[in-house]
Amino acid sequence: MSFCSDGTERSERDTKAAQVALVDEVRGEWRMLWRDRIDDKTRAEGIANRNYSLLFVEGGTVIVATRDFKPLDFKEILSLHEVANVERFVSPHPSVGGWRKFSRTLINRQSRARKWNGSVQRRKRNGNLQLKKGGRGWLHASMSK
Repeated sequence: MSFCSDGTERSERDTKAAQVALVDEVRGEWRMLWRDRIDDKTRAEGIANRNYSLLFVEGGTVIVATRDFKPLDFKEILSLHEVANVERFVSPHPSVGGWRKFSRTLINRQSRARKWNGSVQRRKRNGNLQLKKGGRGWLHASMSK
């Protein structure tokens, strides 16, 4: 059990529900920020059009530019709000990898895949059969032996 600022007890379930609600609010503002930004094409910048208090962004702040700026990080914003287990709410960067990379690197390399490939016998073609068109100009006339 944890205690609120007014001295009442709060269960872990309530704190998790409160964190999920906070993350949803922050995510909503995050989407609005990127959807409603002002694109200045002469300076090649994206500018916030209003204040976003949950994201700690003021109106007129450069949020995307071609040089000399610090990009906003959703994980960092959630950590400033003291959300526990930020990785649970935000998927990892593609270079680190997610479920697809996990399945490519670990699941496909398991021994069951090797056993299956070894048990399948390749269809062998009898070398005595007559080739179509006498073996001339036919793309699939001779299969690998």
